[in-house]
Amino acid sequence: MDAELEASTRAELERLELLLLNPAVRRNREQVSGLLAQDFVEFGSSGRVWTREETLELLATETYAPPAVEGLECRMIAADAALVTYRAVRRDATGVQKTTLRSSIWTRTSGNWQMRFHQGTRMS
Repeated sequence: MDAELEASTRAELERLELLLLNPAVRRNREQVSGLLAQDFVEFGSSGRVWTREETLELLATETYAPPAVEGLECRMIAADAALVTYRAVRRDATGVQKTTLRSSIWTRTSGNWQMRFHQGTRMS
C-alpha cells in the first residue's frame, strides 16, 4: 500500500472509530449496523462477551458520555484489515479517572470498512 493511500485509510479508520464513540451515532441502530460486521463480537472491559445484536440493542438505549481518546494508532495488518488501538479515559461520578485500553479489528469488504472485533481492558 503506498504511503498516501495508507494515510487516507488510517484517517478513515480513525473517523469511523470515533463515530462509534459519538452518543448520537451510538443510538442510531441503522448507522451502527453499517459499521459493525455481521459476525462482530466484543470482549467488554467487564469481561462480558457481546454479540452484534446485543451491542445494537444496548447502544440504542444507553446513556453515554464519550471518553477522551488518547494515543489512537492504526496499523494495517493486511491489505483489507487494520488494527486500531487507543486509550479511553473518563472520570466517574466521584472524579476518579478510569482508563481502558481499546483495540478494534476493522476489515474492508466491497470498499466499506466494518468493525469485526473490539476489546476493552481496564487499566485503572
